[in-house]
Amino acid sequence: MTRMMTSVFALAVTAGAAQADGIERSTIDYGFLFTPNDQLQLSFSHVKPELSGKYTPELTAAGGGESDTGNMLTDYTNYGLAYKNDFTEKLTFGLFVNNPYGAGAEYTQGVYAGLTAEWDSDQVAVVGKYRLTDRVSVFAGARYVESQADIAIPDLLVRSAVGRNAQSIGAEAQALGAQAQTLGAEAQAAAQAGDVALAQELSAQAQALGAQAQTLGARAQTLGAAAQDFGTSMKYDASGSRVGDWGAILGVAYEIPDIALRVALSWQSEITHSFDTSESLAGLGIDTDGGDTDVKMPQVFALDFQTGVAPGTLVFGQVKWTEWSKWEVRTPQYEDVTGGAVTGFDNDRTTWRLGVGRAFTDDLSGFAQVTYEAPNGDVTSRLAPRDGLVSLGVGGQYTMDNMTLRGGLEYAWIGDAEDASGVKFEDNTALGVGLSLTVDF
Repeated sequence: MTRMMTSVFALAVTAGAAQADGIERSTIDYGFLFTPNDQLQLSFSHVKPELSGKYTPELTAAGGGESDTGNMLTDYTNYGLAYKNDFTEKLTFGLFVNNPYGAGAEYTQGVYAGLTAEWDSDQVAVVGKYRLTDRVSVFAGARYVESQADIAIPDLLVRSAVGRNAQSIGAEAQALGAQAQTLGAEAQAAAQAGDVALAQELSAQAQALGAQAQTLGARAQTLGAAAQDFGTSMKYDASGSRVGDWGAILGVAYEIPDIALRVALSWQSEITHSFDTSESLAGLGIDTDGGDTDVKMPQVFALDFQTGVAPGTLVFGQVKWTEWSKWEVRTPQYEDVTGGAVTGFDNDRTTWRLGVGRAFTDDLSGFAQVTYEAPNGDVTSRLAPRDGLVSLGVGGQYTMDNMTLRGGLEYAWIGDAEDASGVKFEDNTALGVGLSLTVDF
């Protein structure tokens, strides 16, 4: 019974595979630090998403008549390892290895065909927990995350973005030219009034603005001509070399063991990856290797709780806030020719989870949980076209001597979304399965 009470939330996390929170794929279960005995846990999860969208009539025509994007997300598998050792009655050591972030977008139909993105990551975290009193504990540590990313954007999408940027730059050049003309007229008026000093000052300002307008105008013409030249490829490719960076972990927990109550607040710091990026775009003569692309992996606050509500019954849950608004991929050459980022998220995310666990016997228990992430109604990225989530997970665990086998299924209804081109992504789902084996020493 005690084993069920302390480990059912770990089972929920293991099975919670169908994620919608940014590009998060797995998390660190700090509740593992509070389980009895020294333990080694191996975990596995596999997710099969089904996410597609409907093109607008204009995009359907441009894409050769295809009205559907097809499933644009690939299946993925995560592996994890966790080890816990109680050095003393008060001091506990924890080691966690998993795949915290990931993305696998691949469009195969219509105007978006050829748009692909891949993000792979590995994480190692070392955490120490110290029991201050029978009820209060603190934990802290560090995590090291390695990531690598690749992206390809097809000709038509890049051509359109470059054309819009050319129009924007041209409009800015016209505005500066108009200001230069106004200043020139004011300079002439000052000269006629005999104020030579003011006339010279205004004339110098007019010349500077005029020169700036000419430079921008030439840039707009170059980009506009490239966008209209269908004899050259405007396909864009970028690759970020694998990099690793450190982040901090802090937490505090309050327990009442007699009723299996535990409330824990944890924080993971922001991590900034600086990718050594290679970019290529033949139509604009771009073929660079070595540009820096800074990407901020978000900080996370999570409030986890569990409590016994009846003999053999546990209620558990989590409220998690993630600062995804700081995450974006803005490569230098792509920004220079399009004026924008490759992809990113506009808003932070709050995810809610609530579940109940039940011990059927001393060896067998089960759980059910609901996860909710509210939609925000914003325009979404083509590489992550989802807005909100509702999921239902069920599973159980069986204990044999010093081994515990856990498994669960989670089915997610992915929130409807619309991207900047008006493509609607509706009625999409994901199915995840999770398994773990824990050995007590």
